[in-house]
Amino acid sequence: MSPGTAARTSIGAVVLTMNDRPREFGLALESLFAQEGVDLDVVVVGNGCVPEQVPEGVRTVSLPENLGIPEGRNVGARNVEGDFLIFFDNDAVLPDRDALARLAAHLHRDPRLAYVQPRIADPDTHVTLRRWVPRLRASDPARPGVVTVMAEGVVLVRRSAFEQVGGWPGHFFLFHEGIDLAWRLWDRGYTGLYTPDIIVHHPATDPARHDRFYELSARNRVWLARRNLPRLLIPANLAAWVLLTLWRVRDGHARRVAFAGFAQGFRGEPGVRAPMSWRTVLRLTRAGRPPVV
Repeated sequence: MSPGTAARTSIGAVVLTMNDRPREFGLALESLFAQEGVDLDVVVVGNGCVPEQVPEGVRTVSLPENLGIPEGRNVGARNVEGDFLIFFDNDAVLPDRDALARLAAHLHRDPRLAYVQPRIADPDTHVTLRRWVPRLRASDPARPGVVTVMAEGVVLVRRSAFEQVGGWPGHFFLFHEGIDLAWRLWDRGYTGLYTPDIIVHHPATDPARHDRFYELSARNRVWLARRNLPRLLIPANLAAWVLLTLWRVRDGHARRVAFAGFAQGFRGEPGVRAPMSWRTVLRLTRAGRPPVV
């Protein structure tokens, strides 16, 4: 590199597949390889399968069984190069060729910024679902700002920060792993940013399509609290979850499954307990999302 020439941004892209979305998967990879202004290294992880329809030269990892989304992403992160990591759903598409470069620019500007999330929007309706907006006041998805959680499907993360906190909670299997990762990053002094001017397309699917949605979502809520919160806040956090479940879930069978998952959360092992400091609780509260909701 010649004097005065800035180093190009290196990004490792992790894409999971179960070979169940051949058309969407192809479009996702095509949009990644179309990105300009960054050096991109892509790995495709077959979660319980041998990846198919992978372009020549793209590295693959085949897992003999489905380890779940967070652990599959951990495996991918260990097998890809880059100062930053983009975790990218296999049915997402970046419509603009400079999207990754613009996301990375935020991480370059602020060394305490650990992750940047673009605005996720359905490609046909252009609707951004509330669960894709990483803050409590989600009625205006076009409002940018500091955020304390993330939508896991498309997010750019600083590798050094990701490795510092141990990556995704692989044993969660599915649901709420982004809250866990974000809380641990904030506890190390980092922050997160939501940038709605950068768009990624993603079909507006219903998470309840997964057979174990209510069970795993409830179990992982308990694990989140048990792993990450000061003991005094655990009852408040879980009480808020119970009230929200009673309000949102009206189907009797779904409620029973959810509360069975809640019980599993207390019986099962949540992983290493590393409660956040009260200083982090205060920082999260000042940022607009106290860790009880």
